[in-house]
Amino acid sequence: MNAREFAAAQWTRATGAGVDPHEYRRVTGGLASVADWAPSFLRTGEAYLERAEQAGSSVSAGEHLLMAARWFHLATLAHDAEARRAAVAADHALSRALSVLEPGARRVSGEGFTGWLRGHSDAPGTVVIVPGLDSAKEEFLDLASSLLARGLAVFAMDGPGQGVLTATTALRPDYERVVGRVVDALGAERVGLVGMSLGGYFAARTAALEPRVAAVATVSGPFRLDWGGLPPPVRDIMALRAGGADAAQDFAHHVDLTALAPRVAAPLLVVDGGQDVIPGVTNGEPLAGLAPHGHYLSVPHGDHLLGNARADWLPRLVDHVTRTLAAASA
Repeated sequence: MNAREFAAAQWTRATGAGVDPHEYRRVTGGLASVADWAPSFLRTGEAYLERAEQAGSSVSAGEHLLMAARWFHLATLAHDAEARRAAVAADHALSRALSVLEPGARRVSGEGFTGWLRGHSDAPGTVVIVPGLDSAKEEFLDLASSLLARGLAVFAMDGPGQGVLTATTALRPDYERVVGRVVDALGAERVGLVGMSLGGYFAARTAALEPRVAAVATVSGPFRLDWGGLPPPVRDIMALRAGGADAAQDFAHHVDLTALAPRVAAPLLVVDGGQDVIPGVTNGEPLAGLAPHGHYLSVPHGDHLLGNARADWLPRLVDHVTRTLAAASA
């Protein structure tokens, strides 16, 4: 895949993460090869750090830092030698941004997870945003903002093999154990889960096995994965995150919600994009059908993570989670 094709493939993911589409075109338009991706995105993030230093107000500085976090995270998508440095830079930029913009935000870390708890302590519920195969807490800042705007608390996390933990941990199928430790650390009686891409599998699996999950939603999440049917780039990324090809193949074998879906007791919204091209992540309808309180939303023109169709699913998803958590706390 050449640089132009790679940039086109990441277009809606990047703009869905909140970067300016015009700036994205400027940055990617100058790439001679995919090898230039991470250095160019790191330089763009560093430019936002410089803007933060020169900003005329703390709010402007914080906004620049949030944008730096986005660009640093996107730098990791090339999966090259710079990826780990970019993940650390994204984590640091987000930490600095929240210290400026939301002094009440709290870093919470434990075995296999780290992230930021944001929102009021008396919020009617807490939502855990679960990232996917190569996403991280910095990718879904706009989703977090939508949930916060509805009065909920939000914990945006990195789990095993994700984000800033990529260098020290490996992907694991029993993600419900990690979320259980998250809920313990947050001191929450109940939580909502929003799982993005592979995080949709993690969220649904956790909802089936963790009784403190009161609301759940998945976006572009797999119901079942077939290792042989996955595109080579996806297998390569999974091998990087799982600790080798054998570990990745074993991980993919575990991704099957057939037996677990009927055990998802919490109200569930499953969102799929009709133009998603990754095998295994366009078949969320069985999950919604097998779950006792499942609802299915297919957006025909939506691609993976539906960054090109946000108005068609994002308000409905955050309203579903908000309404469900409010009812659970009443």
